[in-house]
Amino acid sequence: MKKNNKLVIYILLAALGLNSACTKDFNEVNTDPIGEPMVAPHRLMTFPLVNILTANLARNRNFNNELMQVTVDRNDAEGRVFRYDIRRNIADQTWNAWYVNLTDLKDIYVAASSPEYLNTSYQGISLITQAWVYSLLTDTYGDVPYKEANMGKEGNYQPVFDKQKDIYLDLFDKLEQANDLLKANTSIVATSDPVYKGDVSKWRRLGNSLYLRLLLRVSGKGEVSANAVAKIKEMVDTNPSEYPIIETNDQTARILWNGTNSTTAAFSSPLMANVRPVDFRGPGISTFFIDNLTMWNDPRINDALGYNNVNVFGIRPGPFGYEGIPSGYAPGTSIDVQSRFYSQAETNDPHTLQIDPKTGIIMNCAEVDFILAEAAAKGWISGDPATYYYKGIGSAINYWMPRQISQGDIIAHTISRGIGWNNSLPLSDFNPNSLSKMSLIHTQKYYALFLVDFQQWFEYRRTSYPLLPKGSGLANGGNMPARLFYPLVTQSTNPTSYKNAIASQGPDEISTMVWWQKP
Repeated sequence: MKKNNKLVIYILLAALGLNSACTKDFNEVNTDPIGEPMVAPHRLMTFPLVNILTANLARNRNFNNELMQVTVDRNDAEGRVFRYDIRRNIADQTWNAWYVNLTDLKDIYVAASSPEYLNTSYQGISLITQAWVYSLLTDTYGDVPYKEANMGKEGNYQPVFDKQKDIYLDLFDKLEQANDLLKANTSIVATSDPVYKGDVSKWRRLGNSLYLRLLLRVSGKGEVSANAVAKIKEMVDTNPSEYPIIETNDQTARILWNGTNSTTAAFSSPLMANVRPVDFRGPGISTFFIDNLTMWNDPRINDALGYNNVNVFGIRPGPFGYEGIPSGYAPGTSIDVQSRFYSQAETNDPHTLQIDPKTGIIMNCAEVDFILAEAAAKGWISGDPATYYYKGIGSAINYWMPRQISQGDIIAHTISRGIGWNNSLPLSDFNPNSLSKMSLIHTQKYYALFLVDFQQWFEYRRTSYPLLPKGSGLANGGNMPARLFYPLVTQSTNPTSYKNAIASQGPDEISTMVWWQKP
């Protein structure tokens, strides 16, 4: 008993000693040595952008590319994306990555609006990056939390879902504000900017280019079409000096990865870091994707024009040359992988996208060129659609080229392969054996959007181009999925808002069209 009493005394003394140690120099130890009342905006930029692009590339590889016939999985199990058989849990990764990192992007604006760190450039960049990520969210899922999103600090854990139309109108306001804020060209910390290294003028170009992308996306929706078309004309024809846009590849918005799998490097290649080489080279390339490149004798897979460029798409030929796998093949079909992408582990490979530093694309010059080509072909702007079309092809090809190909050679080569611009073609024609202005533009735009998050899928849903062949093994009635499911966790943690959203938008199914798709 005496031993137990001594033990209790020792414990009490120890506790008193610890308490004394904890209170000693308390104020000094718990004083912020940096002395900043809040996080400075430049400290918030890098990691959310890197995290978002990492998630985008992951789902581009195993979702967008399978849907859009870039690659084809050799697998007969359930849940094969290339068959439009979409599992519900596939929606979780992008939803979580986008919303979590939006908190930092929004906080940039808050910090840059404070007296301590007042900076109009960071405010504008925050609005642009918010518009980019929210547009990805609403184009993927439809109605989503927006005005009440990312308000957990304020105690709002069950935000309402805003209608897509309202989200788009507010995104337009954000991008207008960003354009005005960035006019001042207030300097920012260059090392805080993984995209443009502190060049604020290029951020302004990105914001307006993103504005054009979103205006075009809703241009077919009757209730907003006239205003969208008028705004495109204002930006391009009437007042272009007030709305500078991306015009060259060096203005492309991207994070240039460092090509390593270092866990400490902020810009390590996400494909390298997150995908095993055996998985990267596992899927075959689709017949549609490779056949076009072969038919065009495209410089991205061979040195067609004699510029001594390598196979910049890093495609390994099959036993009989460049051969693809037909997408949507029926279960039970015997399929062998033919052409595929080289992985970084293969020896003597000429090139591999797995560690290519150029893969971190937010928005590229070629996309803007093809936006202008479509607007010109439809008579919305005064430019020559042929000029924009050929410039888009050149921008798309030269983005990947170590040695730049002259525009004259690209135009001559394009014409020689039977895909030159022809003003006598109809605007649209959905006969796969015929050409039209829209099929020319959007087939080339499809390749320009290679590796750019879900943009191929979004544009296909808007236009039905390019004309993808349909295999006999497709689910969902053979119809391209129109959206992703809402994540399961959202259904359980925000049930009222979830039920209200599906009551307004339609069933939580991949066949339910989002607002801008509906007639």
